[in-house]
Amino acid sequence: MKNILYILLLSTQIFFAQNGFEKGNAYYAKGKYTEAVAAYESVLKDNKHSSELYFNLGNAYYKLNKVAPSIYNYEKALVLNPNDKESINNLKFAQKRTIDEIKVIPKVGFGKLLRDFTGIYHFNTWGWISVGLATFFLLFFIGYYFSQKTVFKRIFFFGMFVVLFILLITISAAIFEKSHFDTEKPAIVFAERTNMKPEPRDGGKPLLVLHEGTKVFVFETIGKWKKIQLTDGTEGWIETSAIKEVK
Repeated sequence: MKNILYILLLSTQIFFAQNGFEKGNAYYAKGKYTEAVAAYESVLKDNKHSSELYFNLGNAYYKLNKVAPSIYNYEKALVLNPNDKESINNLKFAQKRTIDEIKVIPKVGFGKLLRDFTGIYHFNTWGWISVGLATFFLLFFIGYYFSQKTVFKRIFFFGMFVVLFILLITISAAIFEKSHFDTEKPAIVFAERTNMKPEPRDGGKPLLVLHEGTKVFVFETIGKWKKIQLTDGTEGWIETSAIKEVK
């Protein structure tokens, strides 16, 4: 009986989450962007997350000319689906509405090549690829073990090592991508205007004045202050209430 009630409750939650998502889409199609935002946000309150939901929410905020929330939700969409071209494209449009013009310093060398490779897939995807390759390795081993002919044994033996080599690469990529995901903490400035300080304290001359929509990376927290780094490498401190972390 408890299992039936649990299934019914779960089904009801899924129905209302889908209903909220569909309502948001209907409102958006009619140009009722404020209502669309409310409908999408209601889905998030039920802890239902998807890249499509964040993408649509970003679009609705963009239509309302709310720079920080639109950028924030596009970034959230890309966390769940890093290679989504529509989210990447719309994010670029939203970033053009920001006031701050901060350069993005690209990575170079081996680190960039490694990041470009592991960033092709989410770490979960790398994990599933590894599971599939492990299954192939087992099949090759079974083929090698039970084969009677020498030529087949050689083929299966060679195949085992090829699959094992690729498997080690995918496992390493999954570990590297998971480490990068855990250590990188992007955030978006939500305050209309806020000071970036050289030290975590009130008063004193600010290093820079940041405006809503600017992307930063969080490294440390002390009291109400967070140590951040801009995309051009500049570091400083900002009040926690001025930003919203993406993950």
